[in-house]
Amino acid sequence: MGTVSPDLPFSLVWIGACREICHNQEMNDSPSGASTGPNSEATGRFIKKAVLLSWLTISYNIIEGLVSVYFGISKESIALAGFGLDSFIEVGSATLVLWRFRSESAGVNATAVLELKKERIATTGISILFLLLALVTFAGSIYKLVNVEYPISTLPGFIVASLSLSFMYFLWYEKRVVALALNSATMMKDAACSMACIKLSVILFAGSLLYLVVPELWWADSVAGLVLSLLIGKEGWDTFQAARSPEFSGGCGCEVKATE
Repeated sequence: MGTVSPDLPFSLVWIGACREICHNQEMNDSPSGASTGPNSEATGRFIKKAVLLSWLTISYNIIEGLVSVYFGISKESIALAGFGLDSFIEVGSATLVLWRFRSESAGVNATAVLELKKERIATTGISILFLLLALVTFAGSIYKLVNVEYPISTLPGFIVASLSLSFMYFLWYEKRVVALALNSATMMKDAACSMACIKLSVILFAGSLLYLVVPELWWADSVAGLVLSLLIGKEGWDTFQAARSPEFSGGCGCEVKATE
């Protein structure tokens, strides 16, 4: 890794380092055309990595959720409290991933039929969490518009949003690497859930900065939240239909199967 300029913000340096680590990990762990069956060494490493990422996701989002809800209530900010509730949805998604790979991570070989069944159940569960996230985001945006609630302009809000942007980006990147390696719909949709949280963090952070510069645009983040809720809802519904389809294969391309 090259020399890092001292003028770069720490968050950017950290993200760059994470990206390099992810790239190196992908090169070292990639099956590279080798056997990827249940007993392969490469598959076992990726399954363990999926479990580790899930625990990191659960641990971080529980802390983020509790902190956001606490400061949201104490500062009377529905936006920050709602952001905390979104974190617990991410916890639910990661928990489903843990359940999906629990037996494999312990060295128990599952049959192809059982693996497909677990992929279907876990992917369906994550799709429902997507729909719940869309509902919470939509309701929160409507509430803020109706009650003319301004975006957060407190230090805790900025800190929470900044940390979420950096750490959730790292988790999203790593989850996609694992999802592609394992060809797992469950892992890919969990990565998509992390990306949805990243987008919500961007709205929270950008909306607050925009309000500080142009107070007349206090409604911008709420409108962006409404649009994002529709996109999240669509992905949740498409994923639900794909997971319930007889043609569901359990792979990363399950959403294509649903539209064929």
